[in-house]
Formats: sequence, C-alpha cells, structure tokens
Amino acid sequence: MAVSPKKPHVIVTRKLPDAIETRMMELFDTRLNADDKPMTQAQLIEAIKTADVLVPTVTDRIDARVLSQAGPKLRLIASFGTGVDHIDLDTARQRGVVVTNTPGVLTEDTADMTMALILAVARRVGEGERLVRAAKWTGWAPTAMLGARIWGKRLGIIGMGRIGQAVARRARGFGMAVHYHNRRRLHADIEKPLEATYWESLDQMLARMDIVSINCPHTPATYHLLSARRLKLMRPSAILVNTARGEVVDENALTRMLRAGELAGAGLDVFEHEPAINPKLIELDKVVLLPHMGSATLEGRIEMGEKVIINIKTFVDGHRPPDRVLAAMF
Repeated sequence: MAVSPKKPHVIVTRKLPDAIETRMMELFDTRLNADDKPMTQAQLIEAIKTADVLVPTVTDRIDARVLSQAGPKLRLIASFGTGVDHIDLDTARQRGVVVTNTPGVLTEDTADMTMALILAVARRVGEGERLVRAAKWTGWAPTAMLGARIWGKRLGIIGMGRIGQAVARRARGFGMAVHYHNRRRLHADIEKPLEATYWESLDQMLARMDIVSINCPHTPATYHLLSARRLKLMRPSAILVNTARGEVVDENALTRMLRAGELAGAGLDVFEHEPAINPKLIELDKVVLLPHMGSATLEGRIEMGEKVIINIKTFVDGHRPPDRVLAAMF
C-alpha cells in the first residue's frame, strides 16, 4: 500500500553517509539528524507521530511503547541494519506498519571481522600491540608472546546463514575444520563445498571445538543461547568470538570464566548492554574488545543506505519492498 502520491515524510534517526542523505533529500521529504545524537524515546515518539516512514538504526529501541504512539501516517519502518531485534515486530504488524531491513550487504565485512578477531585472540595481537605502545618490548625471544596456531583447529559456527557461511569459506582458507549448529541443516549443495560438519546438538559441538564463532541473530530463542551452563561445556583452551549480538551470550558468566582461566580468550565486537561494557572484562589481556565495528566499512554503509532507499521507493510506489521482514531466522 503506497503511503501517498506526494513525497513521503521520511525521518532518519542518525547521520548516514553523505551520498545516501543527498539522495534521500532528492527523493523524499526528508528530515535528517545532522548532529548524529541518538534520539531519546520521547524524540522517537514525536518522530513516529508525524512520519510516513521512519529510518531507525539498530540502536534505536522501537518497542511497543513507542509504536503505540505512532500517528496514522506511519506505514513503513525502513531500518538501517540487518538485525531487527530492536523493533517490536508483533506490535508493528498489529498496527499495519511494514518493517524492512538491509540484509546481505554486510555479510563479507562481518565475516572479515570475525576472522580478524579469531586471529587477534589466537595470536595475541592486542597484547603485542599494547606492549609495543607502552615501550615495554625488549626484543624477540623464543618463548615470548606465544599464541595458538589456527591451522588445523576446529571452528564451531553458531548460526549458518549468510555470515556464518562466509566465515566458513574464510576458515577453510586458513586450514580450519568447519563445524556448525543451525536451526536447520544446510542443503548438501551448500554444506559439501564448505566441508562443514553439522551438529544437531549445540552442547555436543561446544564441548569439542577449539574456536566458537557466534553468527546468529538475537531473538527470544537465542537470548543467552550461550548460557553459563553451555559456556562451561567449552574447553579451557577454547576461544569464543562474537560478531553477532551481545545478548546471545551471558556476559557475566563469560567474564567470570575468562578471569578464572576457564577459557583461553574471547574476541567481542558486541556486548550485552552496549555501549556499557563490564569493567572486569576490560581488565583482561586475553580479550580483544571492539566497538561494534564488524560492519563498519564505507562500502557497506553506502550499500545499506541504497537498500533503505530502494525499500522506501518500492513501498511508496505501491509494491512489496524487497527486504520486508517476515520472521526472525536462526
């Protein structure tokens, strides 16, 4: 259903790449966020009272309280991002509001960052860099800064969608054995080229992996999927990497285990309560911490914006947007 024959009023909650903002101004009656300060809940409510289309990001909480204040004009939430756990999809559907996202364009960037974290933790890259910057490096020594080889190691991927498969392709290039747990087993045409081993039981897979990579979305079903009990199943020599969503891991339990030496290390690009990070986690040398930058490439952000524009334009023209969100997948 098209919102109006005239230009729709589009409200963008954060600053986007200049090329995307310029194109949006040309196509729509657009209100931008010039200073890039995150909107408060009150500001989001005011925005959806007047907007035909809201363009939020993954850090904007579009929950039932916000959606209940939506004006009659709001018909589309064109989210700038792949994840949709920040939007109350049920309430949106009940109010007749279509939700779209930007899948696919961040696959390679996020998979690159996953491999970067695997290497950084296993080879103690962060520790070495800090040593040099602190002017504490005294020269090469046979037993200094010993890490772990990743060639020949078993990688367990949790969530074998686009990103999980892209991680698997990279891992094969690094000589790793690929294992995975997914809600459904992949078709043989996908599984065989990746030489990937499927585990129906996540518990059984966790107990046998050298490295575990989380690549599933955050849904009610995946909240604390890696609970304290499941984390305890992992080997003390194992590494955990998360470039998906912080809520998938019980962060307090993970921190306790890392402090106790019950895990070898972790690479985290996302956090359960971000941007807040457990101070005890920050103190640990064996952890590499990044500011949710797995998808942060200029190319990726522009492609995301182009998808948002296509979704809005298609919807305004009275057609089904290509990236309409129907159900959460894992």
